Amino acid sequence: MLTIVEGVLDSDELQHFRQQLQAASWQEGVISAGSLARTQKHNQQLDDRSGVAVSLGNQLLRRLGATPLFVSAALPNRIFPPRFNRYAQGGTYGAHVDGALLQLAGSPTMLRTDLSATLFLSDPDDYDGGELEIEGAFGVQSVKLPAGDMVLYPASSLHRVTPVTRGERLAAFFWVESMVRDEGERTLLFDLDQTIQALTVTVGAADANLMKLSAVYHNLLRRWAIT
Repeated sequence: MLTIVEGVLDSDELQHFRQQLQAASWQEGVISAGSLARTQKHNQQLDDRSGVAVSLGNQLLRRLGATPLFVSAALPNRIFPPRFNRYAQGGTYGAHVDGALLQLAGSPTMLRTDLSATLFLSDPDDYDGGELEIEGAFGVQSVKLPAGDMVLYPASSLHRVTPVTRGERLAAFFWVESMVRDEGERTLLFDLDQTIQALTVTVGAADANLMKLSAVYHNLLRRWAIT
């Protein structure tokens, strides 16, 4: 399932993120690439340990926790701290699949990457190219979103970033370990939750059938969740 989450950051937050990133020190993105991805990755990335990366990452995590659509789609158990990258002057990232397990810094804990996320920080009119292309059961989907919007998709997907031929593309990216590991089960819960939310508006939260439907959702989540 591919989910677009609009308006994760507002205009003031975007301005703050951009100002911080423009003044930051960037390093070659290949430093963090795996052995197979090294030949495919041509971009720049912030040092994950830098004050800017940590501060902006924490701010983004707080916004995600207050974004109902993200919580409904991801059912997050743990989130790998957000990273930040920049594509310019032909920068690209060829076809690759994200690693299945990531170690949390300073901890022996491993995070399973169920979902990948990219939050666009540059306005699409400010650069050419830079589309995120995600391969799925129905072919390749090309994603280039307004600044502040985010795409959430299965981390198991083969994906790429096309060359940026004008301007620069700034983005945040991260991975989610979901409480519901199976993508099919997670999609069913998402569809059910979105239906419940829509019906709440039309029939009211006290509707008996709606309460039964809500019980079904929570009983399925209780059955499928891994915490």
